[in-house]
Amino acid sequence: MKRIAALIGAIGMSVLMTGPALANSLVATSPIAGATLKVAPSAVTISVEITPMDMGNEITVTDPAGRRVDDGTLTVAGNDIIVGMKPITDSGTYKVSYNIISEMDVPLVGSFNFIFSTPSISTPEEVVPSTPAKVEGSDFGTNLFVIGLLVASFVVLVTLALYARKIFKER
Repeated sequence: MKRIAALIGAIGMSVLMTGPALANSLVATSPIAGATLKVAPSAVTISVEITPMDMGNEITVTDPAGRRVDDGTLTVAGNDIIVGMKPITDSGTYKVSYNIISEMDVPLVGSFNFIFSTPSISTPEEVVPSTPAKVEGSDFGTNLFVIGLLVASFVVLVTLALYARKIFKER
């Protein structure tokens, strides 16, 4: 009986002494999982709870056809892992797969999707040049003004000619 009590006590102590197991988990992603983007991301960032190791991590991003569109550059900055992206142009669902290794923890493996929707390009409408509209109206006033100026200038011309003749005669 003492042995059974000692065994139960030992099991109870080991349960109490053992803390909860550390398990790494996702804190955030950028782009956000399931988000629809109108602007292509230049990088994908995964934030985790436990600081990842500098080496051995893997993040891949594939386009709707299954081709890799990440550039393979992986940076660990604190609890964030960042992978650079090649320029993307195809609309559709992009898959981000990750395998993140933290010290004294099992690898965090998973994936998430985001949707890229290329902005619609509007083509400009063809511009047809128009001829200026002719202003309809009476030119009578304009014509009368011009004729008046011509008559006045003729009168000035004749007056100057007569004056010049008078000056030359007096000499």
